[in-house]
Amino acid sequence: MTAAATPMSANERRNHGRLGRGSWALYDLANTVWSYAVFSFAIGLFLVDKLGDAQGNLWLQISVAASVGINALVSPFLGAISDRYGRRLPFLLFFTLVACVPAIAIPYVPVPLAIALFCVANFGFQSALIYYDATLQLVSTPENRGWMSGLGNAVGYMGTVLIVAILLITGMDVPTTFVVAPILFLILAVPVFVLLKEDGKRAEVQHPIGAAWSQTFRTVRSLRDYPGLGRFLAARFFYTDALNTSITIMTVFAVQAVGFSINESKIVFLFLTLAAIGAGFMWGKLTDRWGPKRTLFIVLCTWAVALTVGALFLEKVPFLIAGIVIGSGFSGMQVADRVLMYRLSPPDRLGEFYGLYGLVGKGSQVLGALAYGLTLFLLFDTLGTVAYQIGILTLLGTMLIGMFLVRAVPEKREG
Repeated sequence: MTAAATPMSANERRNHGRLGRGSWALYDLANTVWSYAVFSFAIGLFLVDKLGDAQGNLWLQISVAASVGINALVSPFLGAISDRYGRRLPFLLFFTLVACVPAIAIPYVPVPLAIALFCVANFGFQSALIYYDATLQLVSTPENRGWMSGLGNAVGYMGTVLIVAILLITGMDVPTTFVVAPILFLILAVPVFVLLKEDGKRAEVQHPIGAAWSQTFRTVRSLRDYPGLGRFLAARFFYTDALNTSITIMTVFAVQAVGFSINESKIVFLFLTLAAIGAGFMWGKLTDRWGPKRTLFIVLCTWAVALTVGALFLEKVPFLIAGIVIGSGFSGMQVADRVLMYRLSPPDRLGEFYGLYGLVGKGSQVLGALAYGLTLFLLFDTLGTVAYQIGILTLLGTMLIGMFLVRAVPEKREG
């Protein structure tokens, strides 16, 4: 048997103080610097520049699908390992380094090796999120969990503001971005490892790796024991397709399909990020007031409208309007989604179930990335920018399926 971790009381969580909670939110800012600069901005432009629209978009989505797909397969295992040891932060530190170090070399090696390095870096980034999400309980109580989740997202989006401002002020090119963003990520992540304290005891297990693998299979089999959790994860599989794929294509779509220059696209996404920051606090408050399920459904409805506008109009003004709604929805989906998962999951198996939560989201990203990449690869030479519109419609379809499924998910209250 595994020794259970001792849960942290509400008073102990409050004892982390503002510095502990601030360091937790600052990590969200730090990883958003990497997410925007490397994942959303640099890698897409780098590959399209080297390989052209059709090949560049295809290899971008293949690399995303490969790195996220492998991560999806091992996510429950990674989460279960942290449950067995009762600690998340050492794992968070390791995978933060994996995200940063390979990314720095991407522009200085041949394209095939650059794609491989991006796969490794993105695997590390996605793995780190498992442990970061599971540390929400260290800095919150049931009464303010939505607010803290919203705070993390809102502060996180300030990372986009920071890196976009740096890119605009310095005129930094794509190769330099691959170097500066990971280094900035590492610097800003330091406080969480210094100030945040773990609440669990090291588990006493004889064979932790084998035990964790067997626990992964039990996780899937035990979904029936937790009402609504299986349906919620099925819904998440569909609606996160649109979220994750949008993050990878946003800059290339704005430049190649809508017609913004690279510098204009930076300014556009700066405004979209400001909308996400403001909305993060709003959605956090609404999650605490209305509950995460109702809030999540409203967010998904706004996303469906925005994707429809994006698919129908390849013009700057409609794109801006849809982008503001999508920017708001980014923070709203992450706030409500993370809290609903927490409420539906058993408290003593959070790392394990957040691993499954990550597997579902990443599994959908694999299929979404390949569908979008193949759509452009097969249709771009014939239809030109219309292929981008058809690609957006594939995202809208999966979003609507997710909306349908999430309506029947119960909202289990803590306690």
